[in-house]
Amino acid sequence: MNRHEIRKEVFKAVFMNEFHDTEEMDGIISTFLKGRDIAETEDLAKNNKTPEDEEYIKTKSEDIIAKISEIDELINKSVDGWKTTRMAKVDLTLIRLALYEIKFENIPVGVAINEAVTLADEFGTDNSAGFVNGALAKLV
Repeated sequence: MNRHEIRKEVFKAVFMNEFHDTEEMDGIISTFLKGRDIAETEDLAKNNKTPEDEEYIKTKSEDIIAKISEIDELINKSVDGWKTTRMAKVDLTLIRLALYEIKFENIPVGVAINEAVTLADEFGTDNSAGFVNGALAKLV
């Protein structure tokens, strides 16, 4: 899998956290990845998903979820007029993912923002890309 595909899977796993208790997430992420394997059996050769990819997706998702309080504190301090409790769940998850990558993985700011905006176009509303871009610009 390429980095964009992996990032998309991480986004989906972290997004599920919005609807489940944090204590359940380890099992939920494992089930998600296993279900993705079954659903994509025919596509495995095409997307080149490896066990290392799965482990990276799981580990990164769990790391982001573990740092949500810290990430949300940064968001709430920096994004004027918006609190995390008022943000659309897709937009919030993408902002969290990008901020995690910038702060904890040293991903270049432009790469993290561009990827978040691209995913916002795919998964969010018509306004998501602009909102995510603007929020991340304030954060960095």
